Amino acid sequence: MTGSSPQPLLGPVQRIVLVVAAIVLAVGLTMMRGGLQSGSPLEQLARRSMTPDVALSNGRPTMIEFYADWCQVCREMAPAMLKLEQSMQQQLDVVMVNVDNPRWQDLVDRYDVNGIPQLNLFNAEGDAVGRSIGLRREQELSLLADALIQGSPLPSLQGLGRVSERTDVAPQQASLTAGPRSHG
Repeated sequence: MTGSSPQPLLGPVQRIVLVVAAIVLAVGLTMMRGGLQSGSPLEQLARRSMTPDVALSNGRPTMIEFYADWCQVCREMAPAMLKLEQSMQQQLDVVMVNVDNPRWQDLVDRYDVNGIPQLNLFNAEGDAVGRSIGLRREQELSLLADALIQGSPLPSLQGLGRVSERTDVAPQQASLTAGPRSHG
């Protein structure tokens, strides 16, 4: 046996080609996943979201979306919600509440969430003014946001309910009235 050194598996040109191919692949995958902003629009919204308590007490109208990661309609609505959140940052708070997170179970119960996506709409004073269940398109979200920001009545949209306090029922009688799920 002579003292020859082992031959490298790749020559210098092959190594350069391999590095360039790896860089191109990495850039391509990054672009396919939405560019440098990692995560889906739903993930981006969730990461950027402030807590409901802060949003409801900071003097801006608030839109709380109850969602789940597995919800296809929530994912479909997320790009429009993200665009709304980005364009209205100083005028409207967009808050995301994941119904599968036990941390938010009290809110899920308080706002009677029984379908997602559910939007709960609040004026600048933090008072509930409306609720929407189901898919909302970008134009509908803009109409809702404009009404909240201007303090005007909510637009007439299918599936949108207004929220008001009942003043004709005494507090002790309120617990005796039929609830939204009762049939009697």
